Amino acid sequence: MIKVEGFDFPKNGIQTSSEKRDNFRPVNTKILSQSKNGKSFPFIRIADVIISLFALIFFLPVFALVGTVIKMQDGGPVLFSQSRIGHKGQEFQCYKFRSMVSNSDKALSDWLQINPFARVEWERDHKLKNDPRITKFGKFLRKTSIDELPQLWNVLKGDMSLVGPRPIVKSEISKYGKSFSFYCSVTPGVTGLWQVSGRNNVSYKRRVALDRLFAKKKSLGVYCKILIYTVPAVLFQKGSY
Repeated sequence: MIKVEGFDFPKNGIQTSSEKRDNFRPVNTKILSQSKNGKSFPFIRIADVIISLFALIFFLPVFALVGTVIKMQDGGPVLFSQSRIGHKGQEFQCYKFRSMVSNSDKALSDWLQINPFARVEWERDHKLKNDPRITKFGKFLRKTSIDELPQLWNVLKGDMSLVGPRPIVKSEISKYGKSFSFYCSVTPGVTGLWQVSGRNNVSYKRRVALDRLFAKKKSLGVYCKILIYTVPAVLFQKGSY
């Protein structure tokens, strides 16, 4: 067993020291093996641009179809944008297909006021498993991760990478504590260790640990491996809701 700054590296995966007794799927250590941090960043950016550009062209029919359904649903906007924290702590507008009702902020506030259990869940995970704001079509978009396709534009612009920590909002910074500097040292991604390690089935504390680990191990090899592991994670909808 190798211990590195709060992480245990067993032969079949990793876990944080404080979560040894939790029931979770370990990270495949093959993803993080033989990483050489810092030398392949230019190649990662080139891969981001090429892959995101081709993906945007390939998914154009999906964009058109999804946009039409969302518009017909309630007449509201097709895209949802929100200020997120990016590389070096800079803010950017992160795009998604709108999967919630138009007045989602008020709907969330009203729900948390009358549901103390949901409020605890929101404060702990910044997510709700049974979110009343999500539309019927929005549930499908989230389950299949189609709602995140517009982030390919963020990747092309350079706000995001295909692989990295999920972009967070300002209110989540406090949850990262000292690990926030690690988060800011890399570019947030469309997919990452969190997505291939159970996604929403993973506690927020372990999500932070995974982001910190990725920041330390980032390389072109890790980048490619996470992209490969993302395919079955999306197809089998692991931890998505």
